[in-house]
Amino acid sequence: METLEAVIVEHPFFRGLREEYVALIAGCASNVRFAPSQYLFHEGEIANRFFLVRRGLVSLEIFVPGRGPASIQTVGEQEVIGWGWMVPPYRWRYTARALEITRAVAFDALCMRRICDADHDLGYELMLRFAGIISHRLQATRLQLMDIYSLSA
Repeated sequence: METLEAVIVEHPFFRGLREEYVALIAGCASNVRFAPSQYLFHEGEIANRFFLVRRGLVSLEIFVPGRGPASIQTVGEQEVIGWGWMVPPYRWRYTARALEITRAVAFDALCMRRICDADHDLGYELMLRFAGIISHRLQATRLQLMDIYSLSA
């Protein structure tokens, strides 16, 4: 059986992270499984975790007034879901729903913030890595909204 540390080390998001950081981060991690159509979290709720997707597909959705949920991106294996845990007020900015059986590693937000507060070098390293994800999700949302609103014109 593969350890959480081994999964973390092999994941592209954490690739190259110092060994001692991997050990700390693994202490905040657990394996999770989601059934098709099961929600990982809902927009507006407290962002208390983030996820490394190991297997499966997850739809990231936003609520568009007058239209309902709109998928902004589909996330699959080797990707990361969730950055709201890092940015006050620690709320989800979108909803995540499993499209098929999805296995992931979940990281507890309080634990992660505690270790980042204790080691600012680790916190900075994670912030840099998450900044790329935030930028990517923002662009995906922008493109999706352009598509949605061009249909109504």
